Amino acid sequence: QVQLVESGGGLVQAGGSLRLSCAASGSIFSFSAMGWYRQAPGKQRELVADIRSGGRLNYADSVKGRFTISRDNVKNTLYLQMNSLKPEDTAVYYCAADRVVVMATLKYWGQGTQVTVSS
Repeated sequence: QVQLVESGGGLVQAGGSLRLSCAASGSIFSFSAMGWYRQAPGKQRELVADIRSGGRLNYADSVKGRFTISRDNVKNTLYLQMNSLKPEDTAVYYCAADRVVVMATLKYWGQGTQVTVSS
């Protein structure tokens, strides 16, 4: 069973920084992709950034130039460095991982960590 545990959320003023971490229970080599999603109150969950096979990085337009996604294969941990935070970045941030099995892709989710940016 895959477990993803996020940490690093909190309250920060606009312009500040936070680093989120997502610790996986097993080797992250087994995942075809890992990423960060967020969900603000009353809104749908949206992709923030992900890392796909071959190391391809993908960012939402709203966070390009401010957020950086990275992974540590030794520590089995995914990170999201968030700089120049804005109040509109306030949301619950979720870690996700995809695993391809036979003809399907399984998606695993963490429990989420709250990020609140005050103006």
